[in-house]
Formats: sequence, C-alpha cells, structure tokens
Amino acid sequence: MRWTPGNRSNNIEDRRGSGGMRMAGAGIGGIVLVVLSLVFGVDLTGLGGGGGGDQPPPQAAGGEVVQETPEEKELADFVSYVLDDAQGTWAKVLPAAGAQYRDAKLVLFRDVVQSACGTAQSATGPFYCPRDQKVYIDLGFYAALDRKLGAKGDFAQAYVLAHELGHHVQHLLGTEQRVRQLSESRPGSANQLSVRLELQADCYARVWAASSNQRGNLSPGDIDEGLAAAAAVGDDRLQKMQQGTVSPESFTHGTSQQRASWFRRGLESGRPESCDTFEGSL
Repeated sequence: MRWTPGNRSNNIEDRRGSGGMRMAGAGIGGIVLVVLSLVFGVDLTGLGGGGGGDQPPPQAAGGEVVQETPEEKELADFVSYVLDDAQGTWAKVLPAAGAQYRDAKLVLFRDVVQSACGTAQSATGPFYCPRDQKVYIDLGFYAALDRKLGAKGDFAQAYVLAHELGHHVQHLLGTEQRVRQLSESRPGSANQLSVRLELQADCYARVWAASSNQRGNLSPGDIDEGLAAAAAVGDDRLQKMQQGTVSPESFTHGTSQQRASWFRRGLESGRPESCDTFEGSL
C-alpha cells in the first residue's frame, strides 16, 4: 500500500504498557476461536460468547511510556493510518446507507485485555466489541497471520482491521443487533447467520479498499494480498488444517471461496448496498 506515516490517530487507545486490564464485561466476539487456537497452538474454544519524522514515544492509556521495537512502531503507524483512512471513507459512504458514521476506537494491547465484552488473550485475535464500539488488536497477531496462515503483505494486515471495522458498520446499521436477536430466537440458524454476518464484514472491508484504490493508494499485488488473506481464514481451509476433515454444519465465517468472493464484490461496486449477504444464496 502507498501510505505516509503521521501522528498516531486520536482514535487509538494504547494499552500495550498497561497489560490492558481496565474494563469489565462478558463475552468475546471477532475472529473465530478455532482459527486462533490453530494459529497460536492453544485450545481457546472455551472462550466463546457473546506523521513522518521523530515522534515522542507512545504512551499507554495509563500514561506510562510504551516500549516498542522499530518494526512494531512501523506496524502501529500503519494500522493508525488504515484506521483513520477507513473511518474517513465510511464517514462519507455510510449516510447514503441510512446511518451517520461514528468513529470506533482501536485498542492496542499485549497479552491480555479487558473490554466491555470480557477478558481476551492475544490468542483470541483481533475482535470488535459492540458494547464499547472498540476494535482490539495485539500487533503480534500479524506475525502469526503471515507465518501460520500464509497471508502476507501490508494489505493483508489492512484487511484484518478493515474487516473488524465492518463489524462496527454493522453495529451502526443495526445489523449486528438483529442477527443476535434472530440467533437467540432460532438457535438452529445461529451458525448460518454468523456466516452471513462475517461475509458482509468482508464485503464492507472491500468497500474501503475500493475507495483506497480509486484514490491511487493501492500498489500492484495489494488486491491479491487481500483475497489471499480472506481465503486464508475460510472455515473449510482451517478445519482441514486443524482436523483433516471439513464440517460445513459448524461453519461460522464462510468458506475460503465465499470469503474471497464477497471481499471481491465490495471492490467491484464500492457501495455498501452491494454487501447484502442476507438475501439469497451465498
């Protein structure tokens, strides 16, 4: 991607120096836990539920200075850029879909964090908590995304954040709330509803990518990186890697083909209206 480092976003809450233990709640959302069990080699399935130039060292939410390597600093600058760019896009696009955009916060943490949706470890992976409208990321996840799942490149990293911001868009539009209510009233459809919700977040990620492409910010190969990242976390591929077999009835995020297809659809149209995964077949 073509991007320019700048001052850290005002919407970043840096808890990397505080252990992240701040808020209370219950339930974990975001990347499917079986994926992250595979990535980090730990069984986490029981956690389910609900600018350029010199800058001063970043400070954690508690005021202490955050120690970071040059590589981690560059990655934090990058996700800061993606956060502001994606949210700027949604502030322009979302009113046409019937809602005003409100910025989400991005929480950077290490090891463990408390959100309004409960306690999460790094192995839980990036997730969005609708109760506090924040995205949570341990930057170490990106190394695992590259090494363990083969999703390489900065646009693959951007896709992860854009996907989680897609869940924020769903919250603002009321989609997440409606899906939760339907899942509670029809438990047998919960997995299929989850798949449709996740595929829509993939498509929403591509809405931002389309805007970024139109503004000349994508480099050759970026689209392929995004498609590879979407396909890398397909339920079928991950189940095959973990257990050697595929169980479609347990899918919660969609197949590799579905995830790449809906990611591609958002790019082709650039409009959130094209991301209606709840009508017709997938």
